[in-house]
Formats: sequence, C-alpha cells, structure tokens
Amino acid sequence: MGNDRVMKWAEGAKQGIVVAGGQGEGNGLTQLSYPQGVVVDQLGTVYVADEGNARIMRWPKGATQGSAIVGGNGAGEQSNQLNGPT
Repeated sequence: MGNDRVMKWAEGAKQGIVVAGGQGEGNGLTQLSYPQGVVVDQLGTVYVADEGNARIMRWPKGATQGSAIVGGNGAGEQSNQLNGPT
C-alpha cells in the first residue's frame, strides 16, 4: 500500500509538495496507481510511469491534474497500450 503520489522536496525543506497524484489510488487524471519511473524535464514537467494504469502521465509544473500521453487503454500489446510501464 503506497501513497500513489510524486513529491518534490526542496533542499532543507521541512515539508514536500505533491507534484503528481496525491488523490489516492485510481485512474483519474488526478490519480496514480503504483507510480514507478519519474523524469522531470528542464521546464519542470513531471513524467510518471503509472504502472497500475498502464500509462505514462505528464504533469506540467503547477498543474492540478495530469494527462495520459501514452497508453491508458488497459494493459496489452496493441499499439495504443502499454504493459507494466516502469
């Protein structure tokens, strides 16, 4: 059981901030399910491999919800599906 969120911690901070997910486990655009790999680009956009939902999510800096940029059509081997992205 996890928190299904991605946190950002500034150096020396006593509290972090949620930058992706944080609304409990699920498949909504404000939710993640077993988030795995995380990448942050130069603009501060967060990309998350959302394993439980078989999708890659993008969260622009400051966004309150993300968007599925790859997958999100159930796990599988079709061209619009992913299977356990990490």
